[in-house]
Amino acid sequence: PGAYRAVGAAVGANPVGILIPCHRVLGSNGALTGFGWGLPMKRALLRHEGRADI
Repeated sequence: PGAYRAVGAAVGANPVGILIPCHRVLGSNGALTGFGWGLPMKRALLRHEGRADI
């Protein structure tokens, strides 16, 4: 609890988004949230991994 800021900071500072899968992080309500390469790319990566519901 309360670690969401630390997670957000770590994800935001991730320079190798493909190798460290920060695109898998969703908001607390399950919605797509910010991604350094944009939400369309985040959605595409998740769909590529089999998340058709995104």
